[in-house]
Amino acid sequence: MAGTSKRYVPVYRRRRMGVTDYRVRKKIVTSSVPLLAVRVSSKNVSAQFIRPKAQGDAVLSSTHSKSLKKLGWKGSTKSVPACYLLGLLAGKRAKEQGVESANLYTGLAKFVKGSRVSALVKGVRDAGVDVPMSDEVVPSQERLSGKATAEYAQSLLAGDKEKYSRVFSGLLKAGFKPEEYAERATAMKDTILKGAK
Repeated sequence: MAGTSKRYVPVYRRRRMGVTDYRVRKKIVTSSVPLLAVRVSSKNVSAQFIRPKAQGDAVLSSTHSKSLKKLGWKGSTKSVPACYLLGLLAGKRAKEQGVESANLYTGLAKFVKGSRVSALVKGVRDAGVDVPMSDEVVPSQERLSGKATAEYAQSLLAGDKEKYSRVFSGLLKAGFKPEEYAERATAMKDTILKGAK
């Protein structure tokens, strides 16, 4: 082929697509510790505990943000409080499968301080699964509990009802009052801890 060097090494398709970092993947496959694979889309979040094997990964447990909906959660499924709750549920399910520790794997997505991924990992750790992560990157308790959102909603409700209706239209349509975010999140946390499957 004209213009190509004999030293040219083709890039793997999954690397070109931005899906897999093969250097990190190699370290993970050779490790005996399961992975916590987290994926965040525009609408949902998923968490899987995976045991990497040369012949293919074995999924130990899987949790999707739709699981929160099945438990009665009417709030956003991709907010920081929802990710924390999902992590709590995912960690609980993983513990039931005998998972005691895991390493976080986000593919090529960057891990960001105070992000939804860090909130999810915090939930997993609170469920009893050891996942290495510095406490400095965890979102504040106000954000995790939904208190920050509730306070913002209350301020808009008192000062600008039009903006309140516009900003929280999706939640209001689902019958979820954003000023009650903290109470709803606490109730869902109790539901998960009391034995939700």
